[in-house]
Amino acid sequence: MTRGPVRLDVAVSYALPRTGLPSAVSFRKWVAAALKSRIREADLAIRVVDAKEGQSLNRHYRGKDYATNVLSFPADMPEGLPKGVKFPLLGDLVICAPVVAREADEQGKALNAHYAHLTVHGVLHLLGWDHEDDKEADAMEQLERDILAELGIADPYAGER
Repeated sequence: MTRGPVRLDVAVSYALPRTGLPSAVSFRKWVAAALKSRIREADLAIRVVDAKEGQSLNRHYRGKDYATNVLSFPADMPEGLPKGVKFPLLGDLVICAPVVAREADEQGKALNAHYAHLTVHGVLHLLGWDHEDDKEADAMEQLERDILAELGIADPYAGER
């Protein structure tokens, strides 16, 4: 059984004070869990932002004028690479700290558990998973549940059913 990526580089940047936010070590652990048995090497960046930056990015890239919890920006393979060359760049995640904190509070979830869920959710988007229809959403949610259970985190969707 594969434990996780052989090589994993997760760059974490904070656009606001880090007090009360997960450490880079926590984000790396959650990313590794999401990638377990799925990919051998990966580079990605996570940026934790405030509501203003989150809203600006969501408006610019998705046409939605509000801050959302997580945005995923999958990397495109650069042109001109020889056939068979694997490029480990997955992409970027942007996580909006005030939205995550508000949601965790509203949903009665532990803040770190909600960050873990949204990190896993975002990484799955980078891997091509989506939830555009019920079948895709069910499959993605079950995968999230399985990954989070391995981390000792309760089903994030339990209250929704």
